[in-house]
Amino acid sequence: MSETTATVPRWHAAGDWFDTCKCNVPCPCSFAQLPTDGDCEGVLAWHIREGHYGDVPLDGLNVLMLGSFVGNLWAEHSDTYAAVFVDERADDAQREALQMIFGGQAGSWPAEMMNMMGAELRGMEFAPIEFEVADDLASWRAVVPGRVEASAEALTGPTTPEGARAQSTNLPGAETGPGQVATWGRSTADRADAYGFQWSREGQSSKHITFDWSGPDQGPSEEALDAGS
Repeated sequence: MSETTATVPRWHAAGDWFDTCKCNVPCPCSFAQLPTDGDCEGVLAWHIREGHYGDVPLDGLNVLMLGSFVGNLWAEHSDTYAAVFVDERADDAQREALQMIFGGQAGSWPAEMMNMMGAELRGMEFAPIEFEVADDLASWRAVVPGRVEASAEALTGPTTPEGARAQSTNLPGAETGPGQVATWGRSTADRADAYGFQWSREGQSSKHITFDWSGPDQGPSEEALDAGS
């Protein structure tokens, strides 16, 4: 455990994550492969259904990131950039907690991802973030008004049973860490205009993946272990 994480209180965060990106369906990055066009850019959004940082509650708060990189994110990559929006509803203690967790300083999976990505941060701000996930995982959506819009519908086809979802487990490159369930979709909106990121498209890859982290130590949360016992 690093000196930084040694001073971090026990914390837990579990909820919903999704992205929209420029890759074809399904996104090769989740399979630890080279992006469709050799590079990728898109929106990443998190909603904490339940969580705490010490005695600071985190339930219901959101974080959104814009990101881009060249190459295979899980192998050799370069030119990695990011910008982060943190839920403006968070009070001072919650803002500090979210920055510690999602900045990687609080350990667990976000620390691994941040160390691997080595992204150059173009900016960070507190902003209104709208986040919605259908109870049946038929769709998901996140918006930073005037800056970012990302939405998708679950992937279906001629052999998909009614109400069923195309899902994967044990992905080789699950962006939220091991042991989570991915639901595949296709974007209905993927737009950004902030911190030098600018694009507008639809119809490309999207996936919803659960997340369940605890820290400051590495590994699955105590809650996840209890649920599996």
